Amino acid sequence: MMGLYRFLLGATLIAGGLVLPTPRVANAQDSGLTIGTLAPSAKLQTLDGKTVDLAQVAKGPAVIEFWATWCENCEALLPAMKKAQAAYGSKVKFVAVAVNVNQSVNRVKLHVAKHGVPGEQLYDTSGDATGKWDVPATSYVVVLDKTGKVVYTGVGGDQDIEKAIKRAL
Repeated sequence: MMGLYRFLLGATLIAGGLVLPTPRVANAQDSGLTIGTLAPSAKLQTLDGKTVDLAQVAKGPAVIEFWATWCENCEALLPAMKKAQAAYGSKVKFVAVAVNVNQSVNRVKLHVAKHGVPGEQLYDTSGDATGKWDVPATSYVVVLDKTGKVVYTGVGGDQDIEKAIKRAL
């Protein structure tokens, strides 16, 4: 529950125009998953309403981004995510988790179609993944290696996704 509180606080601060500095590489982070831990199980919905487990969907190597239609950092990160998927999509699974803050499933579907958000699209209806993955803000990226262990976490629109993926391979 503490992760959800931090996420909502971060989303409120970002929406209000205040963005707190967050480390891009999470070696000594205050929130987010700890490097070396296994990806936790969390219930999500596909955009057509089926329940899935994020830990099962994101079997490594994988890149998972927690995003929102209104997130400017997510918009800035989108070209890097598209480029990474084009380069590594045959070796790495890409999963996009839309958070359930000020957006609907329909709005997410429209945004994905318009902007080509890469990866398998999931929706965190209840905040289960946001809480269990200790998501500090939107644009939060987690990279898992083939064993499902976290090798990278970061927040922001200028993350080096390719470098993070190379840690997982």
